[in-house]
Amino acid sequence: MTEKVLTIMEKGDYRIPFVLFKNYKSLNLTEKDLLFLIYFINEEKNFNPKKMGEILGCTQMEVLEEIDALSSKGILELKLTDTQPKEEVIDLSSLYKKMVSSVMNAEIVPKEEKRESIYDLFEQEFSRTLSPIEYELIGGWLSAGYSEELVSLALKEAVYNGATRLTYIDKILYEWKKKGINNKEEYEKEKKRFQKNKREIKPKKELLDYDWLNEECK
Repeated sequence: MTEKVLTIMEKGDYRIPFVLFKNYKSLNLTEKDLLFLIYFINEEKNFNPKKMGEILGCTQMEVLEEIDALSSKGILELKLTDTQPKEEVIDLSSLYKKMVSSVMNAEIVPKEEKRESIYDLFEQEFSRTLSPIEYELIGGWLSAGYSEELVSLALKEAVYNGATRLTYIDKILYEWKKKGINNKEEYEKEKKRFQKNKREIKPKKELLDYDWLNEECK
């Protein structure tokens, strides 16, 4: 599904509202829904299943099923124009209202109750906005079973070592998985074990911080 999103973006100057991209799951939308909505937001609103299917790489039946699914979720409506000849058009008013509501609800939450998301933490540490691919990779870690706590620990390890690359963090998580590290408690226990072993091997040398990707001591 991610490849299809990238494909339609490569074919034209498609824009994705950040509010939609960040909150589509909370709106009960799937990645497939998101793909279709990116198309509807950027293309003409006239209902043309054949053209939609050609661009999105699916059959006209799949287009109709997705339209029906989005309509059932209160995201869009098929309406007839007032002009002659009458044509069916896609109305996204409901989607935009939900997006506005999502933003307003986030703003009225008391500051002390706001919970920083893992994506916010990455953007703070990297001092920049994450790319769609980076959002997808971080989401992939969470879907694979890594907790936000563990991902944030891996992020801090990477930043401390001067590596602000998601590939580096991915390797850390992979190593932790092999060692059976699934939470902060196990992380702290493993780090203490490594530090103890290192003191025993090199008692006269200064103890360095744990390099999770190069654990072996010579």
